[in-house]
Amino acid sequence: LNWFMKSKTKPNGKKPPAEEKKQYLELEYTKIRVVDFDLKELVVLPREIDLNEWLASNTTTFFNLINLQYSTISEFCTGDTCQAMTACNTIYYWYDERGKKTKCTAPQYVDFVMSLCQKLVTDEEIFPTKYGKEFPNSFESLVKKICRYLFHVLAHLYWAHFKETVALDLQGHLNTLYAHFIVFVREFNLVDPKETCIMDDLSEVLCTPAPPPAPTPAPSAPASAPSPSAQNHVTER
Repeated sequence: LNWFMKSKTKPNGKKPPAEEKKQYLELEYTKIRVVDFDLKELVVLPREIDLNEWLASNTTTFFNLINLQYSTISEFCTGDTCQAMTACNTIYYWYDERGKKTKCTAPQYVDFVMSLCQKLVTDEEIFPTKYGKEFPNSFESLVKKICRYLFHVLAHLYWAHFKETVALDLQGHLNTLYAHFIVFVREFNLVDPKETCIMDDLSEVLCTPAPPPAPTPAPSAPASAPSPSAQNHVTER
């Protein structure tokens, strides 16, 4: 992670060295999804649902899923391996309630994020669950804050822990979760595009429906009568 530290003052400076190639952009990984339909269908506001109810439900779900996804590699995200909260050429700093800027390790940052999100989504005054309870005026801005922080966690997962994710065979889940999240925040303008642009190359690939798998050629049958299994294979196609 040394090059991250060097690029802190010049985020648009030198390109990363060749060995820092973005593994998560390789086709063998981007083609792996849990679902293969258009995720836009999942995020569009249903006619009979209140907008704030829809934002609350989805934001809470994304918080739980991203927290779960991070937990799968949390043992590899330590103060030694991730001395800063990084993604691409960006270092994220934590700002406390008084606006004090703190540089912290990635696990500390993620802990701050998840603790804040947990506190907000379980606060009945902010995310009301009882019928007739009004959402506060600050609700949308708080949802935006949660989504911005959750994006930081997703970006770090790809940038610093994609190899571990692949080793656990969870890249399909991560890809689907990331694509679903990006399509959602774009639909409702919840995260500034300047914030998410560092991952635009991945978003462009993942936020379109997965291409259909290439057809497998039928096995060549012997000149004499083909076996029943080969016949079935051919006729079903």
